[in-house]
Amino acid sequence: MNKLYLLTLVLLAMFSCKSPEARRPVSVKSGSFIDASVERNKKLNAKEQAHIKKIMQQKKDTDYVASESGFWYYYNTKVESDSIGTPNFGAIVNFDYNVKTLNGSVIYSKEEIQPQAYAMDREELFTGLREGLKLMKTGETVTFIFPSQKAYGYYGDEHKIGTNMPLICEVTVHSITQNQTK
Repeated sequence: MNKLYLLTLVLLAMFSCKSPEARRPVSVKSGSFIDASVERNKKLNAKEQAHIKKIMQQKKDTDYVASESGFWYYYNTKVESDSIGTPNFGAIVNFDYNVKTLNGSVIYSKEEIQPQAYAMDREELFTGLREGLKLMKTGETVTFIFPSQKAYGYYGDEHKIGTNMPLICEVTVHSITQNQTK
């Protein structure tokens, strides 16, 4: 009888030591939603690019510069030499700006926004403006044209700026205080 119990225990132990099997998903999803989203964003980007190029063609006397980051700008006031230069990481930039639609309607005026003190790359600021400030020197005024993905993107600002809205911003840098600690 003891041998039977022992044999049963050994057999049970051998067959219960099975390696775990991976669970299969209940439903299989394809990448169709992502593919559709990518296609929709490509069409939106092409439409915005065409509208921005049309605006730039209307101002033929303006020298637009295409940034490496995907927006355009031109200098209203350019400073050729400056001992401080452009801001580095952590620099405090005092500036003001306005926000307009591509047709020139003011969304936020400089008075509404009021002058800003921004710690470079340490605080929140929409992508295009953050990258644009890195190109500027004290005393310069630059007009930026941001496609929606460089502005507020899909969400807008939840107040006056809507979904996927390209913007024009005129920015003036009043002072730059470079970060002394490295």
